[in-house]
Amino acid sequence: MNNGRDLDKPIAIHHTPRSFSERWIEYCEEHGIDYRIVDCFSNDIIDQLRGFRALLWHWGMWQPQSYMTARSIIVAAEVMGLIVFPNLSTAWHYDDKIAQKYLLEAVGAPLVKSYVFYNEAEAREWIKSAKYPLVFKLRHGAASSNVRLVRNRREAGRLCSVAFGKGFRPVSGYLQDARRKLRDIKDFGTLIGKLKRLPGSFEHLEMIKNTLQREKGYIYFQEFIPDNEYDTRITVIDNRAFGYTREVRPHDFRASGSGLNCYDPRMIPEDTVKIAFSVTEKIRAQCLAYDFVLGKNNVALITEISYGFIPKNILESPGHWDRNLDWHEGRMAAEDAIMIDLLEELQHKTDNRIYKD
Repeated sequence: MNNGRDLDKPIAIHHTPRSFSERWIEYCEEHGIDYRIVDCFSNDIIDQLRGFRALLWHWGMWQPQSYMTARSIIVAAEVMGLIVFPNLSTAWHYDDKIAQKYLLEAVGAPLVKSYVFYNEAEAREWIKSAKYPLVFKLRHGAASSNVRLVRNRREAGRLCSVAFGKGFRPVSGYLQDARRKLRDIKDFGTLIGKLKRLPGSFEHLEMIKNTLQREKGYIYFQEFIPDNEYDTRITVIDNRAFGYTREVRPHDFRASGSGLNCYDPRMIPEDTVKIAFSVTEKIRAQCLAYDFVLGKNNVALITEISYGFIPKNILESPGHWDRNLDWHEGRMAAEDAIMIDLLEELQHKTDNRIYKD
């Protein structure tokens, strides 16, 4: 592995606590892989990256500054010849439901019918004849935050007034979904832990609110797909697909963030795995998680995609499918799969250079 010019250079890892980077660092330590910690928010990050062969940066909404800079740094690093995770094809549409709409429509993916308007008059005209209920979403948000069920034209009109007026806050308040958060408290120790984290959580939310602008100037709806007691999450990492189902929250229509997961592979519709592999290949993404619901005649429909996800849920999966839909028993960390793929890509790149030389 170490007899090529690229493989003599270290891997750069931007470290964020409780992100993929924790396991990436452990993996490098365990396997003797040369790496360095870098700060992608540094002014001289481009100069820092000149001595590296790859960059791994699990960025997302927990670092609101990354919305302003991550995509630019990814492009710059790729221009420099580094192999990057996530690369631009994987991440440019991250946490942007409107971008996902356009992308999935472009590749012919079975997306739940979605509607976006940038003109208030056009939006209000459409609202008059729309079929309800509808699902209202903002571009940004995870775990079903900023997602609402719109039951009638009047509710849609009120949302339209806000969307083309003062706009919506980019993140929900900490007390949103308080009922679910209370339900997740299993014992006194868990309660104490949550209370200790409360000041930091409020501070973090305030930082996000102060960094990200209000969501305004557009309104986005999806058709509501009824009679789904759970959704299906399929996560593709190269030649592997991990799957589990998530029950809809009690007295709610949303499954994301419920924490009510089932990892029985027999519960996974085969079409969801096929579609996830096919769309990932068309998008040329390294890694994508798909949320599926079932429409009429049990047709699998995508609601959202994301390169970011909770890695613990992948580790809980008892195995994975390959592109031939063959099942492979055994648990695997998502971060390990990403690192293995990156090292193989580096090896392939180095072998090609040696061959050409």
